[in-house]
Amino acid sequence: MRPILLQGHTRSLTQIKYNREGDLLFSVSKDQIVNAWYSHNGERLGTYNGHVGAIWSVDVNSMSTLLITGSADNSAKLWNIQTGKCLHTWEFKTAVKRVAFSEDDTMALAVTEQRMGYPGTIVILSINSDIEAQQSDEPITIIRPEGPKAMVADWGNINKYIITGHEDGSIALYNWKDGEKLNSIHPHTGEITDLQVSEDRTYFITASKDKSAQIFESNTLMPLKKYVTDAPLNSASITPIQEFVILGGGQDAMQVTTTTMRQGKFECRFWHRILEEEVGRVKGHFGPINTIAVHPDGKSFSSGGEDGYVRVHHFDNDYFKFKYPELS
Repeated sequence: MRPILLQGHTRSLTQIKYNREGDLLFSVSKDQIVNAWYSHNGERLGTYNGHVGAIWSVDVNSMSTLLITGSADNSAKLWNIQTGKCLHTWEFKTAVKRVAFSEDDTMALAVTEQRMGYPGTIVILSINSDIEAQQSDEPITIIRPEGPKAMVADWGNINKYIITGHEDGSIALYNWKDGEKLNSIHPHTGEITDLQVSEDRTYFITASKDKSAQIFESNTLMPLKKYVTDAPLNSASITPIQEFVILGGGQDAMQVTTTTMRQGKFECRFWHRILEEEVGRVKGHFGPINTIAVHPDGKSFSSGGEDGYVRVHHFDNDYFKFKYPELS
């Protein structure tokens, strides 16, 4: 696979996201810029300028009309994808670490940082899909998780629950309507760095600094699979065609300089989703991989790194013919 290298950021990537059709790819980084790209050839479609702090998170609605971003400037912004215009800004007391649209696009969640005496929260925002309409500043619900702060969150299937991943490695399930915690487990021993749901949202995968990724059932938090690596993980994604998961991370720069081999393990790692065995790696980044996203059709994937680059990989034909020896 010869990757397409997207050079549109001057600082490390924080999240990349495909739209539902997969023809567009959105990237955000610490350089305060949102970039939109055509995923098939890497051509830059445009930029969204307005944040004055590092942008931590991005999501796109199912109609590819609205984009939401969360930033260290203590705000979340809603954008018109076609024109690049900022439609609304929600202000918070602390940084917004993760944003996500609900399955029906009528709501979005925003995870705010616990800092300076302010508790971390998950704020549920009302979203009007009409681009010309006025958006409401008043949140639907504010969830205040007890204990260690939430780092990531996403919606379960049919907007039923919200799933949160926390600094201490725990995962919780919340009723977003009243903020009640319904269930919690503690499967990781380190910070949860990523949480991505499957296409039908019935299960999800987590990545953790404890060098493992795990798959859970959305409604029950029942553990299903576990993938143990030799490096801290920053991102994990599920492939929709082949039975794989793709994991990425690596030692940070300070740790790399103190190791004798000076190998940061900056590869995208492919694991067999069912058999929990590693089947391959894709190299290329010059620093830790911070974010991974798989194209909705399963025929390509993208990775964003500490090196400031997005790499788009279109799978070779051999990938689709791959059969695990024990299953052939």
